[in-house]
Amino acid sequence: MSLFRIFINQDDVDDMATSKKVITREEWEKKLNAVKLRKEDMNTLVMNFLVTEAEIDLATITVRMAVKKAVQNGNVEDAIEKVNDLNPEILDTNPELFFHLQQQRLIELIRQGKTEEALEFAQEELAPRGEENQAFLQELEKTVAMLVFEDASNCPVKDLLDISHRLKTTSEVNAAILTSQSHEKDLKLPSLLKMLIWAQNQLDEKPVYPHINDLSTGQLEDPPE
Repeated sequence: MSLFRIFINQDDVDDMATSKKVITREEWEKKLNAVKLRKEDMNTLVMNFLVTEAEIDLATITVRMAVKKAVQNGNVEDAIEKVNDLNPEILDTNPELFFHLQQQRLIELIRQGKTEEALEFAQEELAPRGEENQAFLQELEKTVAMLVFEDASNCPVKDLLDISHRLKTTSEVNAAILTSQSHEKDLKLPSLLKMLIWAQNQLDEKPVYPHINDLSTGQLEDPPE
C-alpha cells in the first residue's frame, strides 16, 4: 500500500505546488473519504503487526523481548544463552551475528574496566574468528584499540561505547530471530506512519491543510487561521 493512496493523490500534490492555498477540514476529509482501501490490505497490515509484535506466539515473543532487554542492558552472555535456548541454529548459521554479539561482550568488559579479562576474551574468543575473516579482524582491532587508552571514552573509537551500538546489536539479533521464524523483520505499520510524517513534512512547504499531529488518535487538526 502506498501512503499517497491513503492520504492524498500525487495529482493533488502537483496542484497544490503552484500556490500556498488553504485546504479546509471539510475539503481534506472529502479527499480522504474518496480513497478506497481494500479490506485485504488492512487485514494484512494488522496481521503483520500482530505476528511480529503482539500476542501471537506469545512464548516466542517473550523470549525475543528478553533477548532484546538483555543486550540493551549489556548482559550479552545472557542474551546468547537465551538465543541458543530458543534456536541454536540462529547463531550457528549466522557467524556475523555471533561475532557482533561476542564483540559487544568485549565492549561491555572494556566499559566495566576489566582490562585483563577483556584481553583474554579477545584472544580466546574473537582472535580466531578474525584470522578467518578480514572484516572481523578489522572490527576486533578497532575494539581492542580502546584498551590503549586509560579513559576509553576519550579514544577515537569511543562510539562503540555509545548506547546506540547496543541498540544496533539488539536490532541485528532481533531481525535474526524473526527471520528464523519466517516473520518479516520490518513492521509495515510503523513504516506507514513514518511515511505519513514524511508526506506531511513535504506538504508543509506547499498548502495549509489539516494535520494529524497525534498519531495515537489519528485525529485531524484544523490548519491555523
